[in-house]
Amino acid sequence: MDYLSLSRAARLAGVTRAELQRRIRRGEIPTFEGSVAVSDLLRAFPAVSLADDAALERVERIKTDALPKTDGQDAALPSPHVLVARLRAMSRTLVERMSALSAAENLLDQVDERLQVLVDSPPATAPKQARETHAWFRHARASLRTDALPDERAQLFAKDTFLRIMAANVKLIPSGHDYFVEGNESILDASVRAGLNLNYGCSSGNCGACKARLISGETRRIREHDYVLSEREKAMGYLLTCSHTAVTDVVIEAAEALTTSDIPHQEIRASLRKLEHISENLVSLNVQTPRTQTLRFMSGQRVRLTLEDGASRELPIASCPCNARNLWFYVRRGADAFSDAVFKPLRPGHLITVEGPYGRFVLTEDAPEPAVFVAFGDGIAPVKSLIEHAVSIDVIESFHLYWDTEYPEGHYQGRWGRALTDALDNFQLTPLMSGRPDDVFAVIRADHEDLRGLRFYLAGPEAPILRLSELIRSTGVADERIACEITAS
Repeated sequence: MDYLSLSRAARLAGVTRAELQRRIRRGEIPTFEGSVAVSDLLRAFPAVSLADDAALERVERIKTDALPKTDGQDAALPSPHVLVARLRAMSRTLVERMSALSAAENLLDQVDERLQVLVDSPPATAPKQARETHAWFRHARASLRTDALPDERAQLFAKDTFLRIMAANVKLIPSGHDYFVEGNESILDASVRAGLNLNYGCSSGNCGACKARLISGETRRIREHDYVLSEREKAMGYLLTCSHTAVTDVVIEAAEALTTSDIPHQEIRASLRKLEHISENLVSLNVQTPRTQTLRFMSGQRVRLTLEDGASRELPIASCPCNARNLWFYVRRGADAFSDAVFKPLRPGHLITVEGPYGRFVLTEDAPEPAVFVAFGDGIAPVKSLIEHAVSIDVIESFHLYWDTEYPEGHYQGRWGRALTDALDNFQLTPLMSGRPDDVFAVIRADHEDLRGLRFYLAGPEAPILRLSELIRSTGVADERIACEITAS
């Protein structure tokens, strides 16, 4: 355990990966090939505690799925609370034993040095030095029992061991991405929750699109699948990520969608799960795809929704790819057949064809720099998707959302923004109602001294977006740091 992945290092330190990235960018923690040395982690975070670790609380949420289903009373596991208490006790014992072992190794080194002195000493003085060495050794050995204290490396090792029981780390090659599989979830489900884009199709073991190769570690099949792997594929370590979970830390060779062109065009027959009236002229739609055909998309992208009568509209997805079965959209009343049908209103269960995804307004996932999101009006939809995805992958150092709207509903996602503000110490929301991009720019300049180190994501009607992007570029911000999405007025 000389080097740790950033995800594991953040979890052991009890901080977000974004916070760890921030310290790395400031030069407080060096890295080597994307990993952090144990000694550097302990120097930056000297207090390693088992009892106060936030990861332990997560155990309570995953324990039900983690427990095997069994009818045999003799094979039944203890209650989750008892199990966690025992694991904590074992971890404390492990810390003590490792600390004692470390102290014993130090003592052996000292014994070796003293024996060497004896070997090199004249015969006349050897008996006296031998008696002194013997007395010293008895005293030092007795001190091991009374003075040995748990050291930081032992505590870190014990904490890592505890977390490995609760969650397995998955490293993907060739991308180098890594994430955690918790409880009894599949490798594929965990990747979607982590905001990664592994290849998959039906996600139920029928199509084989999620096939990947196990390089190292141990997995377990959690559900049967109809797709048949050849004997050669089995011998090479191939498996279906939708049907297997990670037992230990694993390394998997798998194809990922890294750009929008890697996402296949899809057409899915979904259904309306919920319709909520935000105001007289604005509704939110929750469209649910079948379990066997989850939509693959990147945050910020759009799809075309087509109703049973043929009416259609292209809309940005207002939700995170980490929950791709439940898609959210905002629909504003307009002079078109789609709007007329939606505001009749539609009833839950109405079949809707989802086609796409479209668009290149996506998150730059490997960029940890602070990000500024600006939404004008209903541009909040794709921006909300981007932010939820950014929170999911936990790479960006900090987020600041500026939402300027003149619609009568005001900031109808204000509760969502305030919840993020309360939950995250690196998220800020600034609601505005000017309608003028110059005013929005003035507020951004007042909040951020130098814009050149930031990344910008702008969404809304064409006129304010073009004007704001022009103002931002005038400060020296490079074009590749500004992403824009033009939405309907």
